[in-house]
Amino acid sequence: MLDKYMKPLTINGITLDFTKETFVMGILNVTPDSFSDGGKFNSVEAAVAQAKKMVADGAKIIDVGGESTRPGYERISDEDEIARIVPVIQELLKEVDAIISVDTYKANVARAAIEAGAHVINDIWGAKAEPEIAQVAADLHVPIILMHNRENMDYGVDFWSTAKADLDESIAIAHQAGVPDRHIILDPGIGFAKNTEHNIAMMQHLKDLVELGYPVLLATSRKSMIGNVLKLPVDERLEGTGATVVYGIEKGCHMIRVHDVKEMARAAHMADVLVGKRLYKEEA
Repeated sequence: MLDKYMKPLTINGITLDFTKETFVMGILNVTPDSFSDGGKFNSVEAAVAQAKKMVADGAKIIDVGGESTRPGYERISDEDEIARIVPVIQELLKEVDAIISVDTYKANVARAAIEAGAHVINDIWGAKAEPEIAQVAADLHVPIILMHNRENMDYGVDFWSTAKADLDESIAIAHQAGVPDRHIILDPGIGFAKNTEHNIAMMQHLKDLVELGYPVLLATSRKSMIGNVLKLPVDERLEGTGATVVYGIEKGCHMIRVHDVKEMARAAHMADVLVGKRLYKEEA
């Protein structure tokens, strides 16, 4: 059944009704080495200023990350990651009217972030790197975003069936921990454990992903798939990102995770009108 877990979620006073709007998640990397904007926002003051700008530009969710996940990234300790993100989260709660998600795959970091006031866990390993993170989500009654990821790129003869089986495993981990379906969000994992052909295939299966019935977060912003197709560097991938966002909305995605909030919020708004999520009303 389509949209079987798609009841509106009210988080931090903000209602996410996925039938009426595609929600924008703004990326806030408080790291020195992220692939696109490393070092720009790794002070509390700079991070808060950027978050305020993203909210003004249309973001309803701010995704705070304290460890780079670019190709070849180096894992940092839980303590270092917590030290990076908790002061930012605490200040954001005072200064910004938004839902705060924490971009981590580590259970201890997720717990510290949620206890500091964050509202959502965004796990790039789909609760497989540290399954205890699903228990954190269950214990603290917060949604968890389960991204498709794997240790290798061996998808066999049927990419989608293998990728779906991977996601089914993540969902099962969440269920076993006691996370209710209404608190599960899926992410196709564009750019993770996939070459360009795999990424394109996953995009072409977005409708199948949406039909699993959970809200879907699409995170394509400035990704290598766009750079490889268009032969463009990271700082020239705005139009390509826009194309993926509009395509994803047409296929039924419910949330987008982006760097360029103003431009992508406008693209999403236009696409929402065209697919019938939002109604256009003539100004009086």
